[in-house]
Amino acid sequence: MSHLEISRDGAVATLTMNRPEARNALSMEMRSRLTEVLHDIEQDDSIRCVVLTGAGDHFMAGGDVKGMGDSIIKPPKEIRQEFLLRIHDLHTIMYAMRRMPKPIIASCRGAAAGAGVSMALACDLVIAADDAFFTLAYCKIGTSPDGSSSFHLPRAVGIKKAMEIALLGDRFDATTAKDMGMINFVVPSAELATETRNLAQRLAAGPTHVYGNTKALFYRSLESEFESQLQAEAEYFADCASRPDFREGVTAFIEKRAPRFTGQ
Repeated sequence: MSHLEISRDGAVATLTMNRPEARNALSMEMRSRLTEVLHDIEQDDSIRCVVLTGAGDHFMAGGDVKGMGDSIIKPPKEIRQEFLLRIHDLHTIMYAMRRMPKPIIASCRGAAAGAGVSMALACDLVIAADDAFFTLAYCKIGTSPDGSSSFHLPRAVGIKKAMEIALLGDRFDATTAKDMGMINFVVPSAELATETRNLAQRLAAGPTHVYGNTKALFYRSLESEFESQLQAEAEYFADCASRPDFREGVTAFIEKRAPRFTGQ
């Protein structure tokens, strides 16, 4: 059984983390497949939106803590080297998600813990069932956060709230996560699949290249100075304006009809 299942629904690719017996905890196979598949999707113009979800009753319960048991008996120097490699492997996935020139939606039910929170935060939009719950939880196993959560969480909720979430490791529900700015939508559990599909199809019908430029602009703004950000805005806008979807968008506006974007 593959630890990552890939399915297509038109222009939407759904990546399902598939270890339901372990609440979809990250395995080495899952990391490797996510890296490979995200790279392939980045190059595939026929895919215009990506959904990341978990099999069964949970999104993802973080790293494979049980699997770490064999590592902690090694000498400290070996432990350090092993986990440096593990975390860098995980961060390769985060780089790929940030670089992805099309929207990525996290669709969460049940537990999103540890790296599960990190993975959700690294997506562009998050939709969650009303029975979903979240906990950063790294402190509960005696380590600091990884998976880019130390970057994304303070920017989503503010430094004081991020400290509270990380230092206490408490569990909170989807409505609380939405109110803090961690996620976008909360829907009834029975409607999660339908609402996720509706959102993904809406994005997949949009101006995909524009979405890629928008992602790049917003993410670079987190570290850019004002003048360089405005220069980037001008360059990305001019790039979009030279493409078919801009011509279609302007024409549709003038003709008072809905645009029919191709993603180009």
